[in-house]
Amino acid sequence: MAEANPMLSLDALTFQTAHAALDQGVQAIAAGETVFDLGGVKAADSSGVALLLAWQRRAQAAGQRLTFVNVPDNVHKLAALYGVDTLLSHH
Repeated sequence: MAEANPMLSLDALTFQTAHAALDQGVQAIAAGETVFDLGGVKAADSSGVALLLAWQRRAQAAGQRLTFVNVPDNVHKLAALYGVDTLLSHH
């Protein structure tokens, strides 16, 4: 399966991985990436939702909008719980 974003190779969006994941996402955005494929993510917590929002803000500051694909179900549920699911564009 071809990854929509080869620069983003994350298996977790958690508190423990947040700093490294933020850097990866920022680098991908700087390189012009607008589709983040989260299909490889096996673990996520509320930090993951914060990461998606931080990436989206960074992209918007650069005049872009991110699309997240293959978002894990628990991330969808957390985003809805926090009322931010409409801020995360996804397929």
